[in-house]
This record gives sequence, C-alpha cells and structure tokens, in this order.
Amino acid sequence: MVSQKVTVSNPTGLHARPAGVLAKVAAPFKSDIFIFAGEKKVQVKSVLSIMAAAIKKGTEVEIQCSGEDEEAALKAIVEALEGGLGE
Repeated sequence: MVSQKVTVSNPTGLHARPAGVLAKVAAPFKSDIFIFAGEKKVQVKSVLSIMAAAIKKGTEVEIQCSGEDEEAALKAIVEALEGGLGE
C-alpha cells in the first residue's frame, strides 16, 4: 500500500465533471484506490461516491492505493488532482 496527501486545487472542488475525470483516470488501474477526506473514505473509481463526499477546494485529502500497480495509480491520481482535473 502507498499513500500521499494532496490538496484539492480546482475552484469548484470535486463536483460532477472533475469527479468523472478522476474516475476515468483511476479506471485502468487494477489497484484499489481510495480518497480519505476527514471521516470519509471514497472509492475513486466511482463517480457517485466522489460526488457524494462533497470535497471542496482547499481540502487536504489522502490518496491510498493498494495492488499490483499501486505506484503508477498513486502517481496518476496525484498528478490529476494537482493539475486541477482540467479546470
């Protein structure tokens, strides 16, 4: 298992479109990928789960990946979040 903390930077947080982008980035990986935001544990491959967490701009989250491609999965998710998910 690998993990890294990152701050959500896109202006509107993880609403529908950025949640879709994030889930699309996560989909090809075999690893389990979760976002921890406070007490919430969110499955990153599920757009609805990401949206339900209502993660806002400036929130520090922890990305946790476990599985055979965990390093690559963590790198891709962190880069996507730090890049603002296209916003």
